[in-house]
Amino acid sequence: MHESTTRREFLSTAAGAALAAAAAGCRPGKPTPARPNIVFIFSDDQGYGDLGCYGATDLKSPNIDKLAAQGVRFTQYYAAAPECTPTRTAFMTGRYLQRVGGLECAIGTTNVGRYDDAIRLAESHDLGLPVTDDSLARKLEALGYASAVYGKWHLGYERKFLPLRHGFDHFRGIVGGHCDYFHYCEITGVKTLYENDEPTTDDRYMTDLITEETVKCIQRQDAAKPFFLYVCYTAPHSPYQGPGDRKPDRVSKEEWNKGTRQQYVELVEHMDEGVGRILDALDAKGFSGNTLVFFVSDNGGAKQASNGPLAGHKSTLYEGGIRVPAIVRWPGVIPKGVVSHQPCITMDLTASIAEAAGVPAAKYLRLDGMDILRHVANGHPDFRRTLFWRARRADRTWRAVRDGNLKYLSRQDGEKLAEWLFDLEADLGEKTDLLAQRPDDARRLKKLLADWEQEVRHKR
Repeated sequence: MHESTTRREFLSTAAGAALAAAAAGCRPGKPTPARPNIVFIFSDDQGYGDLGCYGATDLKSPNIDKLAAQGVRFTQYYAAAPECTPTRTAFMTGRYLQRVGGLECAIGTTNVGRYDDAIRLAESHDLGLPVTDDSLARKLEALGYASAVYGKWHLGYERKFLPLRHGFDHFRGIVGGHCDYFHYCEITGVKTLYENDEPTTDDRYMTDLITEETVKCIQRQDAAKPFFLYVCYTAPHSPYQGPGDRKPDRVSKEEWNKGTRQQYVELVEHMDEGVGRILDALDAKGFSGNTLVFFVSDNGGAKQASNGPLAGHKSTLYEGGIRVPAIVRWPGVIPKGVVSHQPCITMDLTASIAEAAGVPAAKYLRLDGMDILRHVANGHPDFRRTLFWRARRADRTWRAVRDGNLKYLSRQDGEKLAEWLFDLEADLGEKTDLLAQRPDDARRLKKLLADWEQEVRHKR
């Protein structure tokens, strides 16, 4: 394919290849295995440069680095949003999160809406991911997958939004966006650790709880039934507490977001140990050969993180807020040690899972993403993508569109508007604003963005 190949042309080609492979009973060069198991691991607020395989020199991540060496590492993977709730919404639906309504910002602690639409929904007890048959978990449930969520949910506090309502079989974790790693309470002091639909208690360090519950679930699985494990670490999100930092009382509000780089590194390194234990559990059960393993950050890092060469941080639409680590291992399908520079986004992973699991085409075609794993497995050349973002909080709205190597970015605070145009190939750090020099490109990208906003507008 040429650089100018359109998404529609690619999907047509990929869909035809996938259908042909299915009809022939094979993936390229391989007999068709049973439906793959899926282990999807989210880290929380992890910066682009916070793994050894992404250039980190002050932390060690041997298990995640090994995972990258066994599969594909993406250099231009984007979170669908610069915060957690919206990105997780995009993953679960496989669609731009704006189509849902009210979830363009992280749900506030104790179920608070943070902009007009979210505030309205919170007041009517409707702030969360609506339950539909089109969610990823429901699609996999219909195909016979066993499933579980361990760790952070953050897609609604109300019982009607909890994981079991979305098709998962088991949930143990927090319903909100963060917690004290030892006391399971939010910054307000409210405890949010749940098992299925009910509050529960525990005395384990949060990262260890997530790892150990995932390992136990793997050990319970039967090889005859595929499984989908949604593993959502709270690390390395604040508060910055390592496994040896237990205190009798919870972290105070004043200390919640304070922390050193070294404390952050400790969170990442302990999470890496957990990932290693999960991979070992797959090996011990003989599942590794037919298990798709993902490791992805939900958005860019905060100030303690390293976003490598990227500008900005979490909650912004600079590259540092949305370009994040993404690694996938699929033995026998994705070659070892691939580094992909193809621009891609959260919903592409959903589309890839749907295709790998054999979700019927009628539902697959509802997704906004493309099968990025098929692109990698088949060795297709990288091609031009057009990707969009919008993030809201209070009266602030960030907007961005990337088309090829050009990126238009704006931030509106009430009546005040700031705009930029960047060439990401020449200026990855977004230091040189080209808005004045290239007005025609700016107008074209703004038109693309305006048309997209109309197309994904939530219809109440």
